[in-house]
Amino acid sequence: MSDAFFHPASGFDLPRFAGIPTFMRLPHVPPGHARFGEVDIGLVGVPWDSGTTNRPGPRHGPRQLRDASTMIRAQHPLSGLRPFEAVKCADLGDVGPNPADISESMERITAFYDQILDAGIVPLTAGGDHLTSLPVLRAVAKSGPVGLVQFDSHTDLYHSYFGGTMYTHGTPFRRAVEEGLLDPKRMVQVGIRGTMYDSEDMDFARANGIRIITIDEFFARDINDVMEEVREIAGSGRTYVTYDIDFVDPTFAPGTGTPEVGGPNSYQALQVVRGLAGLDIVGADMVEVSPPFDASGGTAFLGASIMFELLCQIVQSGQKG
Repeated sequence: MSDAFFHPASGFDLPRFAGIPTFMRLPHVPPGHARFGEVDIGLVGVPWDSGTTNRPGPRHGPRQLRDASTMIRAQHPLSGLRPFEAVKCADLGDVGPNPADISESMERITAFYDQILDAGIVPLTAGGDHLTSLPVLRAVAKSGPVGLVQFDSHTDLYHSYFGGTMYTHGTPFRRAVEEGLLDPKRMVQVGIRGTMYDSEDMDFARANGIRIITIDEFFARDINDVMEEVREIAGSGRTYVTYDIDFVDPTFAPGTGTPEVGGPNSYQALQVVRGLAGLDIVGADMVEVSPPFDASGGTAFLGASIMFELLCQIVQSGQKG
């Protein structure tokens, strides 16, 4: 029988607009809490967007995602999975960044995730801009490089910005490959599109064996076919999943820093996560939700819904075998 302490508050017991918002109405169990070591999957906020180069705002993403996630219920509509009964989930709180210092913030993020991983907890992160993924990966990949499945409209594989700035939301996966955190032969980026500065990022991908599935190819093929290839590339090894909300067309997700037209709809945004079934997922993130550009709150609700899909895949990943 599952532990009621780790169950979300029910909308039948406490209205969804009431109470202190936590991710999916789960208990708040920060490091140091008496039951921290019992958590299987921990949801974490990283309110930080110092890597943003144009429209800031994702630092406010975790707070809005928590609020939107109060609408998440207990059971998956297709699989019937009840993740909060299958494993112990909790909101672990936020990493406290230094908004004036990128390097120190990344050190703080990695240190926070070291605690999580040392406790045997699988992290599900709400960012934050996409640079957030790099310090998380520095913790996740300490035991060796992992594969990467990336849903995005941008590769984030550029060498640098503004004449040598190495750490922006356009460079995290270039750094992660260079640091040996990712196995480029087990990397696949889905949904890439939009106008480009040049082809430097694509050239780096080709030179290192990173598979890029552009939006044109994505729509020319069946989604199930695309996701079968994604699973083949990731293989049976440890895999990290990163989901930039700008993967989704801005008609459905306008609240982001660098939107690109011509993307998937909100249903397809869920479908691709469902297509991850069978992977060994050791962590995941949802990034670039930007409340200042999300007047309706619809982007955050889609982001929270995608996080629930990711959570269900992590649960099923842990149940393999």
